[in-house]
Amino acid sequence: MTTSLSRIRRMPTAEAEVASGVRDPRPDHGRPIETEYRPRHPLDLGRTLLYQRRGAGDPTMTTSGTVIWRASRTPDGIATLAVRETPGVIRGAAWGPGAEWALEQLPALCGALDDTVAEFDGSPHPIIAEAHRRNPGLRLSRTDLVFDALASSIFEQKVTGMQAFGAWRRIVTWFGERAPGPTPRPMFAPPSIEGWRHVPSWAWHRAGLEPPQARTVVESARRGAAIAHAVAAAADGPGRDRILTSLHGVGVWTAAETRIRALGDADAVSVGDYHLAHEVGYALTGRRTDDDGMLRLLAPWAGQRQRVIRLIGLSNAPREPRRGPRLHPEDHRER
Repeated sequence: MTTSLSRIRRMPTAEAEVASGVRDPRPDHGRPIETEYRPRHPLDLGRTLLYQRRGAGDPTMTTSGTVIWRASRTPDGIATLAVRETPGVIRGAAWGPGAEWALEQLPALCGALDDTVAEFDGSPHPIIAEAHRRNPGLRLSRTDLVFDALASSIFEQKVTGMQAFGAWRRIVTWFGERAPGPTPRPMFAPPSIEGWRHVPSWAWHRAGLEPPQARTVVESARRGAAIAHAVAAAADGPGRDRILTSLHGVGVWTAAETRIRALGDADAVSVGDYHLAHEVGYALTGRRTDDDGMLRLLAPWAGQRQRVIRLIGLSNAPREPRRGPRLHPEDHRER
């Protein structure tokens, strides 16, 4: 189906520019700066790094052949990072004002700071033990960009992944900044913290994000820099949760998701998730459970519960049979 010229003219300005292909021409990328990271442990680069991608159309992250591309807004400015794996070596190339920061952070993005994996013991359950044996290269990635992780987690509150990823794609493309470098498709870094505050109301609606989530992103951005600094400086998960949940509209689920993405927290559990407790219960016992039951099942792995959840996802554990049709949320954007 084609989009008519009159349809484009009725679009709000940012969306019309994206549809017509004129928004933010590719910046002059020049030559990249490069680095090598030689992990001292097995590394499954794809499963470690692509956990950070928010859906197949994420404008901040994509793949092209064997290269993983990531656009981010670093403390030093926009950066595009291209990562590829060769035997025993992870090679990174970066463009933009934040290129040096992105390359310095590359080992952490690849799980180098996931140091509790050496202490992990899967023996309390054979499914976990087997999944751990089969996936020695799984590491927990961290971006060290707290507010970006918080914003993307807010997008995913109480909606389907399809809705959240679609809204994220639209808002970041309309109001983010075009990433430099020879990216395989146009990529965008998320808005700045101040930029999130000034996304207009029409854009949230057009993007398909519900008003409560939109208000939470905007209100969180008012304290964004202070919150990000405090979370990064906090000593442990409970301390980080207290800081994050001090924000109106941010609960324990959103706090855990932020910790997982930004800080690679090996113990974070997204309590309140629509599916997670059922999946953990079914994998470990063959039956559904609730959040309290999930926490009891995960108790033998205190300190490593997020790792167990990731291993369940990679395991051959039983999956709960689907009993009904897939949810098709109603699209209200044209109203």
